[in-house]
Amino acid sequence: MTPIISFEEVLKDIYIKPSELAKDLAKIYGYRAYMVERYIKILGLEDAKELLEAMERSLKPSIRCNTLRVKNCNELIKSLSEKGYELEKLKWYNEGFRVLKIGKPKLGATREYLLGHYYLYRGVASQLPPLIMEPKENSCVLDMCAAPGGKLTHIAQLMRNTGLIIGMDISRKKMRALRSHVNRLGVINTILIRANALKAIKDLGFENSFDYVLLDAPCSGEGLIQIDRSRKTKTSIEDLARIITKQITLLLNAFIATKPGGVIVYSTCSIAPEENEYVVTKAIELFEGEVSIVKVDQKFYEMFSEGLTEYNRLRFLDDLRYAIRLYPHKHDTEGFFICKMVRKS
Repeated sequence: MTPIISFEEVLKDIYIKPSELAKDLAKIYGYRAYMVERYIKILGLEDAKELLEAMERSLKPSIRCNTLRVKNCNELIKSLSEKGYELEKLKWYNEGFRVLKIGKPKLGATREYLLGHYYLYRGVASQLPPLIMEPKENSCVLDMCAAPGGKLTHIAQLMRNTGLIIGMDISRKKMRALRSHVNRLGVINTILIRANALKAIKDLGFENSFDYVLLDAPCSGEGLIQIDRSRKTKTSIEDLARIITKQITLLLNAFIATKPGGVIVYSTCSIAPEENEYVVTKAIELFEGEVSIVKVDQKFYEMFSEGLTEYNRLRFLDDLRYAIRLYPHKHDTEGFFICKMVRKS
């Protein structure tokens, strides 16, 4: 699908001129200056400094107890505790656990892992999109960028292996990991397709086909600086504009694939409003308002931050306050964004 919005238009919209203060902080912490200027504009100076400090700390991994294989998650926790692991149950999900202390062997090599008793995440935020989606049993679901499979297998778990999930990804290497996880975790309601989601929706006749669509979009990964320091400088403002152009086009495809009345969840591992609120606003405007943003469970607003309705020179849709933002310094997580939408009937 040819991008509906041009790179040049996006670049003009998102351009930001760093202040001298932002340049000084960027030099101290090793960032591109435009990123630090963004943090100051979103959070204020003191909060921005706290964010930069939090990004220097390591990220605690998490696991999801896989109830497709495990009847009692307490038994899994007990067996990992015997191996020296210390786990903390997430306040917002009974089957999710933050790993406070690492035991032996490594989490990706335990007997329990190999038997598919749990899925391993870099942080906790990736467990949120399926919970916010709330897929019903016997539904038809599309995961547009499914590899390596954490969210897809979680959706299957929430659906109790009923219905149908189409898992799509363009990467041959990542598809191998996706297939491995699907098999290991006992997921049986899924068809996996290696395809470019920018073309496949139309080519495969997937228009108006799905009750739920997840787009965990390819992004700058700015929320993962805690585990990948290269992301402090990897993405120029021009690179960001190219990423955003693709994200908008992908989200429009997600709208097209969703049935009237169906649910779309958009997420990124980035705190950049350009990749999040800006993308959602542009896509909904280009789809001529046939999609609306909806509230999620109140408990998520009590634990995390709301979405932005304005930033720099940009004004976003008012309902983007219903989106969810996660910041490392506020929530002890990776940086993350989630927005739930419904295609109008």
